[in-house]
Amino acid sequence: MRLVWQLVAVAAVAFLGQLCVSAVDGNPWLTLFFGGLTAVLAVVVYRWVVRRTEHRPVVELARPGAGPALGRGALAGVAMFGLVIANIALLGDYEIRGWGSVPAAVGLVGFMAAAAVTEELLFRGILFRIVEERTGTGIALVLTGVLFGMVHLFNADATLWGAIAIAIEAGGMLTAAYVATRKLWLPIGLHFGWNFAAAGIFGTVVSGNGTPQGLLDAVTSGPVAITGGKFGPEGSLYSVLFCVLATCALLWLARRRGNLVPRRNAGRADVTTLSR
Repeated sequence: MRLVWQLVAVAAVAFLGQLCVSAVDGNPWLTLFFGGLTAVLAVVVYRWVVRRTEHRPVVELARPGAGPALGRGALAGVAMFGLVIANIALLGDYEIRGWGSVPAAVGLVGFMAAAAVTEELLFRGILFRIVEERTGTGIALVLTGVLFGMVHLFNADATLWGAIAIAIEAGGMLTAAYVATRKLWLPIGLHFGWNFAAAGIFGTVVSGNGTPQGLLDAVTSGPVAITGGKFGPEGSLYSVLFCVLATCALLWLARRRGNLVPRRNAGRADVTTLSR
């Protein structure tokens, strides 16, 4: 039942936060406020429900080192998405038409913070962590990655290929970031940096969802394999390539640190205590 209680608690915060953000749609400052509040409350509720249901310290959200890990993750996420855009632009398929909106970009900080935190708590902090205890790292990574991709099929301009790309990119890279550190801060930072760069900086579509124009007024045009089409650059083969490379590097680091859980050892130890 701990899986159910944890999912319900964090999902309730995410749902209420989304209602608040939707209610103030068009006001970037209130979006920033409610998005940030949702992110903070989600962390508080996650800590509370995990302590109540598992009776242990919540080491995956330990405060020491949280700030640097979030910062490194956010910078890496922005840099990786910047590489995707740079390669699309080199082929002439990304065009900047002018400046977008600074207030809208500010609002997107709150919106993307809420999305990154709640999704990482749900998918990496709860689902992956608990499934990994029973199946080992590899199977849990695949299963939760597929589920993460399937959830994105409900987005406005979702495509099957887009969902597959998200399963490979986010399902792989963000999970590997958690396994490598056994903390949720790095994947939260990566998730936020990637999403904010997509909409808040480069003005592109995020996972088939319409978002306000960010700092740049830009358009993509060209082959879907390169630009991702209506789903956005996350459906680009460049995104898949860079995220797969990052996933491999993070899993290599996790193996060096002894943080991978083989299937034969699943269930023998509390994997949340693994950290090197």
